[in-house]
Amino acid sequence: MNDNRLGVVVPFEIAAGRTGRLVSLPELERKGFGPVSRLPVSLRIVLESLARNVDGVRVTEEDVRALARWQPRAERTREIPFLVGRVLLQDFTGVPLLVDLAAMRSAVARLGKDPLAVEPLVPVDLVVDHSVQVDAFGSADALRYNMELEFDRNLPRYEFLKWGTHAFEELRIVPPGIGICHQVNLEFLARGVLEQGGLYYPDTLVGTDSHTPMVNGLGLVAWGVGGIEAEAAMLGQPTYFLTPDVVGVHLSGALREGVTGTDLVLRVTEILRKAKVAGKFVEFFGEGAASLPVPERATLSNMAPEYGATVGFFPPDERSIRYLEQTGRPKETVDAFRAYYAAQGLLRIPRAGEVDYSEVVELDLASVGAAVAGPKRPQDRIELGALKRTFQELFTRKDASGYGKPAEELRQRYRSPNGSPPTTTGGGLQDSDSLPDGERKNTSTLTEYEMINNRPTPDTQPNPPRRELPGTVEIGHGDVLIAAITSCTNTSNPGVMLAAGLLAKKAVERGLSVQPHVKTSLAPGSRVVSRYLAETGLQPYLDRLGFQVVGYGCTTCIGNSGPLDERIEKVVTDHDVVAASVLSGNRNFEARVHQSVKANFLMSPPLVVAFALAGRVDVDLEQEPLGVGKDGRPVFLRELWPTAEEIDALRPAAANPEEYRKNYYGGFNENARWNALPVRGGKGYDWDPESTYIQEPPYFTPFAAAPSEAKDVLHARALAIFGDSVTTDHISPAGSIKPSSPAGTYLQALGVSVRDFNSYGARRGNHHVMVRGTFANVRIKNLMVPGVEGGVTVHQPTGRRLPIHDAALEYARDGIPLAIVAGLEYGTGSSRDWAAKGTALLGVRFVVARSFERIHRSNLVGMGVLPCQLPEGVSAQTLGLDGTETFDLVGVAGRLTPRQRATLVVHRRDGRRDEVELVVRIDTPIEAEYYRHGGIMPYVLRQIVSRS
Repeated sequence: MNDNRLGVVVPFEIAAGRTGRLVSLPELERKGFGPVSRLPVSLRIVLESLARNVDGVRVTEEDVRALARWQPRAERTREIPFLVGRVLLQDFTGVPLLVDLAAMRSAVARLGKDPLAVEPLVPVDLVVDHSVQVDAFGSADALRYNMELEFDRNLPRYEFLKWGTHAFEELRIVPPGIGICHQVNLEFLARGVLEQGGLYYPDTLVGTDSHTPMVNGLGLVAWGVGGIEAEAAMLGQPTYFLTPDVVGVHLSGALREGVTGTDLVLRVTEILRKAKVAGKFVEFFGEGAASLPVPERATLSNMAPEYGATVGFFPPDERSIRYLEQTGRPKETVDAFRAYYAAQGLLRIPRAGEVDYSEVVELDLASVGAAVAGPKRPQDRIELGALKRTFQELFTRKDASGYGKPAEELRQRYRSPNGSPPTTTGGGLQDSDSLPDGERKNTSTLTEYEMINNRPTPDTQPNPPRRELPGTVEIGHGDVLIAAITSCTNTSNPGVMLAAGLLAKKAVERGLSVQPHVKTSLAPGSRVVSRYLAETGLQPYLDRLGFQVVGYGCTTCIGNSGPLDERIEKVVTDHDVVAASVLSGNRNFEARVHQSVKANFLMSPPLVVAFALAGRVDVDLEQEPLGVGKDGRPVFLRELWPTAEEIDALRPAAANPEEYRKNYYGGFNENARWNALPVRGGKGYDWDPESTYIQEPPYFTPFAAAPSEAKDVLHARALAIFGDSVTTDHISPAGSIKPSSPAGTYLQALGVSVRDFNSYGARRGNHHVMVRGTFANVRIKNLMVPGVEGGVTVHQPTGRRLPIHDAALEYARDGIPLAIVAGLEYGTGSSRDWAAKGTALLGVRFVVARSFERIHRSNLVGMGVLPCQLPEGVSAQTLGLDGTETFDLVGVAGRLTPRQRATLVVHRRDGRRDEVELVVRIDTPIEAEYYRHGGIMPYVLRQIVSRS
């Protein structure tokens, strides 16, 4: 690679006797590219990537100049081709990407080449963190039990991942039971600066989880993307995004005594949601931002999806360096970070007036107070002292924010019957007919969708270890049923974790205990948390209150909350109780934390402990006691709340570099079952034709070393005709698998029992399951079948009504190409990869729509499906389409050029013929190459084959 096409590569000194080279941002400005030093720091880091990767194909010099001349309030029409330094995956979204890599190796082997030629072109880290569930709790045996059960449920996936750890040099897999991907990224994976051939550059990344921006708190540009975008990045291709507005958040002042980083992020989420920052970059600056330690910054960055931003960025500074040192990073890494950003003029958080932003939002940190957020949206912040009154108001409110209950019900209590151990599956609601609607609710559709699809569908387990209930329990509205210290959002912050332990210690010493109906859990995002809670002597007090460690992964925060006791569940459902969960997470959508829990409140870990002690949320903890101590006197929260001095005295235990090195640099040997897993295959994966979780996808069967010439598409049939606003969430398989669905029928035919179906997300590695769930949503409306909802169509010319998948199979047997016709905004929504992959595997050759959502359009091209746009005012309705037609798409033979014209020829059943001019929505030269090769993966694979 010629990394100095622009003549801006210069040497810099890293340490005594150690030098490197970098693409100089100050040099770009001196050469007249634009006022680079006035750009937001986040955009300067993106600009460096453009300047470093100019090749005239993926990135052009004009791309560099356009971003260098960024104007704060200009119209945004230009897309940026961003090549990132690495990719971060979690297990649910990572498995299908590894399946695709394995399929590429198989294809190379069939061509007689060395499969080892297939490697990710940038470093990839996959952290297994989304599969552990809280079945056992309140027991010293909870961690062991939950981890064993996790393996039993996910063995086929984990065996496949174990092969991946041995097969790829550029793929590192962090096994189950180590931590949550974003906290592991913050504490270990992130290096801040990367190097290749002596050229140093910023550590940037995309991740297949919405909360990837958490590492923005360390000074890294990163955000969440879909699977196809991550796959493109992994294979050295650009991630395209629209040139953003950048909203500056000016933080001034300092947090008051007793106010936590969680209180701050809930205030920021409230403010920025109102400021409408969706799709924008947010960058924090000012003296207040500079005063915050990295863990507090990371908490603010973590919730970028909740306030709607692409990133929540803190520029790198000396606090970033201090954090790298405290978390045990090698000295070479720390030296490179300091020297690189200093040489670029970026090692400082800007002050007011030093940078140009699209707009500036002001926040005085001293104005932030103790708070919670809920009960249905993360931005609905409630001052701690107002929670009781607010819950009572919402209880009777009849609009969507409330529960519409009679006021006289609020004080009713319901007695549970004597019963048996849990037989309900628990966890958050995963029904595919309950897809989120973030636009209507003004929330993040993506983060709620992840709670449906990026986790398992739980099954019942007999007698898991748990805290025993008395014979009968009384439940009422507002009672806390789940209290979870969970999520990397807060468990990455030693301040709030130590505060939770100190509060628990004081509570135990005063004789308080947790109410028996509360399901308690502690699920740190890193084993380091357990190390410092043990060293400080605080874990035993958390244990006494039922907050034993239940796992190291995403648990309650993504809906892996597990079952409630059957007796409690029965009372809640029989009497429609408005019960509550309290959690230190980032999402609280109704029924997603647990399907039977309607009111969910986000809060700091010490407040989670406090509300577990109180046992209810309709309480004013500023005025009312948590309970009665062993001396018979009431105990108030203010008496237990740790002081800053008490927390600071324990902080050194959480900032011991040696503990981080022991945890992360020892080879991840804590999980004996992972270590004992067999490795299936060598250079290539040994595909098991009997597996219902992992199958070789047909993207490269057959596969030729050179692409065939593109041809016009003739005699196509419409697989479906849709109206406006059909989302990828409608198109994609999501949530639990229904027994009567095509995917459910397929699994049962293979001998899989309904209780073992698991979710579509868990079976993403099996295209046979996923393609059967494409266009199968119960709410999708195919206009070829008027008045009917669900994934059905009319097969032509027979006129039979069939599931979309079954019809596609029949068309494939007859060699008939397929088309989708749609209206405006086709492909909006949060689910991305399988909306395009499933479309391609069903045999759809082109999609004709009135307009496309930007990312889905790009993903269709990436899967070899041609998006074509109808003229203004023309639709399926104006054309009178009913599905009986055949279609010719002409003018697309040979090499395509961006946004060229093509013609859709409509052949009517009565012999009439109409022609419609279309715009071919291939928007860039590189997309034309992708399409010519049949998609991104064949394009990259042919490059690999030609090199080998």
